[in-house]
Formats: sequence, structure tokens, C-alpha cells
Amino acid sequence: MATAVTSHSDAFIAAQQSASAAAASDEAQKEQPWQQNLNEIMHCQDCREFPPNLIEEFSSGDMVCASCGLVLGDRIIDTRSEWRTFANDDQNNDDPSRVGDSVNPLLNGSQLETNIAFDGKDARELQRLQTKAAKKNEKDTKQSNTALLAAYREISNFCDAMNISKTTQDAAKHIFKMTDDAKYFKGKSTEVIIAGCIFIACRQSNAPRTFREIFALTKVPKKEIGRTFKMLEKFLQDDKNKAFVRPINNDGGPPTLSATNATELCARYCSGLRFNNNHLMARLSSELCEKSSAVKDLAGRSPLSVAAACIYMISHLMGEGKTSKQIAGVAGVSDGTIKTAYRFLWQDRKTLIEKDWLAKGGSLDRLPSN
Repeated sequence: MATAVTSHSDAFIAAQQSASAAAASDEAQKEQPWQQNLNEIMHCQDCREFPPNLIEEFSSGDMVCASCGLVLGDRIIDTRSEWRTFANDDQNNDDPSRVGDSVNPLLNGSQLETNIAFDGKDARELQRLQTKAAKKNEKDTKQSNTALLAAYREISNFCDAMNISKTTQDAAKHIFKMTDDAKYFKGKSTEVIIAGCIFIACRQSNAPRTFREIFALTKVPKKEIGRTFKMLEKFLQDDKNKAFVRPINNDGGPPTLSATNATELCARYCSGLRFNNNHLMARLSSELCEKSSAVKDLAGRSPLSVAAACIYMISHLMGEGKTSKQIAGVAGVSDGTIKTAYRFLWQDRKTLIEKDWLAKGGSLDRLPSN
């Protein structure tokens, strides 16, 4: 009985609270002064949907009903960003921007011109001096940009020949621009500087190329590429050149350098050998390269020969054996070097080969003894 009385009293109190809250809200609404609703609501007279299903077509400047296609307004203002250039105006191409070409950070000069109008008796003389100074600056900038554009074209041609990505090409151009601004390589040929820039850009992009590959591409001697690389490495890491060294990928940090290791080369070499299961072969070869660092006899050997030997071992282990000559043609090392490095791997085969590799179809019996 006591429980029933308590529940009735709680319900009565809750009803009183809700009634008082409703009365308070009504009084608050009565106290507020009347205001006219100035909002303009556009809706389709045919569809009469609410909320209205309207679309702004900035290309034509119209407000259109998405349900029936009725044009409800015109000459609307496009508030989006503008990126158009006027390079193809004579071809009647659709270009929504109206702000001109963007600034190219790889070229010299601001690439923006401002002419100030003068008034008074000295206006003509001031205009003449301004025009003369502008022509001189334009001539100097044009000459320097012509040399830069020629170097950039050469970098693009070399990188395209080696299937190097656009990001890496831009990084090489960026490094070349930094050294050109600092006048760091006075007296050196442009071809040598370009070779060094491509070599470092590939390392920074985690797609390293060897000195031999850069030599075969640019015909610049390997020793000269090595000297240029050392100079570029010093330039990029020297605190005195902070004014010229700028981030390449806009990540806020200076360019970083790391030595080429065998693991990074396996994927590219396997791609050149055209295995049936290229992804699996590249992954297993990379894993073997990481484990091969424990083999003392391979310490100090070239990453090229280590990567080639690991691919040779994995190819036979998985039943897609390639000869040492085939791998040597892709890796750029001799077949004797590959076999020498392979012997050290074969001696430690029981500790290097994972059981998971054998479960995927590998067999130790397929491995050649030499």
C-alpha cells in the first residue's frame, strides 16, 4: 500500500513540474517582442517540396530544381576558388577560372608584374625609367629560367627512360634549383649535377638507383657521380645552406638521405625478371635480405650482389629458378659475384629459410649447392 501511494505522489509531482515549465515557456514567448521573419525561402512552384531540392549550377550561373529541372534563378555568384589559365583561350576550352597562371617555384622571379601609373609633369620620365628597369629584370630572369628549363627537360627525359615517378622527378628538379640558387657547383657541367640530383632524389623517394644505373643512363662516370653525390650530401646537411635547402614534400623538414640497402632493390630486380608470381618472389627476397644481415661473411658486400644472391636462392626455392646470368643482367653484377654470395647463404640455409616459405610451396631440395 505504501508503494502505491509513493508512485502516485511521484507522478503528481512530475505533472506539476511539466505544467509549470509549459507555463514559463508561454510567458517567455509573450514577453518577447514581435519580429518580422525576413528569411527568403526559395522553392519550386511545380514540385512544392520542403525542404526544396535545389542545385547551384556555377557553370551557367543558374539555380535549378533537381527534381524537375525548373530554373528558379540566374546570375548567381560563384564563390569557389579559381585556378584557370589563359593558355588555351584560342581553343574554346571550358575553363572556369579567372585568375591566370599559378607561380612556378622551380623558376626564378616572382612571375607577377605590377605597373604603377604616374601623374604630373614627370610622369613620362618616370614611366620610361620604370619600363627600362622592367625590361632589364625580365631579360635577366628569362636567361636564367631558360637554363633552368633546359636542365628540367633533361631531368625529365632521363627519369622517363628509367620509369622514375613524377614525384621523384620533381624532387630532382627541386634539388637542382637549390644548388643553382646557392651557386654551389661553379665550373661543373650540367650533366654531372643532373646525375647527382637524380641519384639523391631516388634515395629520398625510397626508390634508389645504383651508380651503375645512373652511369648507364647519363653516361657520367661513376667516380664523378660519387664525387657529386658527396658534395650534394654535404650541401643538404650543412647548416650554412639553410636559406637554400627547403622541404621537397612540404612536410616541414629538410631532405633526408639514407644509404641504399639490398631490401629496396629486390622488388625492382624481380620485376625485371618477370616471375609468374612477382609479388610473392619480391616479398620473400626482401625478407631474406633482411635475415641475411646476420650472415657475417656477407658483411661489407655490395647491396647489389646481396639482393641478386637472395633472388637467386628464392627463385630456386619456390620452383621458378633463374640462372645467375639472367639475374646478373638485371642487377648489373657478374654471375660469379652472385654465386659467391649465394654460397654463404646456402651454408646457413636452415636458419635463413622460414617454415612459412616452405608451406607456400618452397622446397630445400630445389636449392643448388653452388
